[in-house]
Amino acid sequence: MTDTSGGLPERPLSPHLQVWRWHITMACSILHRGSVIALYVGALLLAGWALSLASGPEAYACYTGLLGSLIGKLVLFGLTVALLFNLAYTVRQSFWDVGRGFTPKVADMSGACAIAFAVVGAIVVWVIAAQTGAL
Repeated sequence: MTDTSGGLPERPLSPHLQVWRWHITMACSILHRGSVIALYVGALLLAGWALSLASGPEAYACYTGLLGSLIGKLVLFGLTVALLFNLAYTVRQSFWDVGRGFTPKVADMSGACAIAFAVVGAIVVWVIAAQTGAL
């Protein structure tokens, strides 16, 4: 700490990644924040889709062409993962709200299940979409 010269001592910073051991619940917390930001981006993309639809066939074709490109499909796949993760994380938090699932083993398992559900679920959704001709 530095010299305070008679003033209040400096308060230490909050513990961060260098202090705490990395664990799945920490990863889930970070992923949840990221998924919420991704869902905001998805809402903007949905609004853009609606605006392009209202703007006429040329604007709609341009916008769907952008979303149908490789980068657009990667963004949409990421949004699918974010949506499913947010769904699973909310179910997990609902159990926590009633006081269940706080033991480290159960918390780790439910976090891993939320991540697995998001990834596997998104793959399943996109495989079904591809098989039905939606892609």
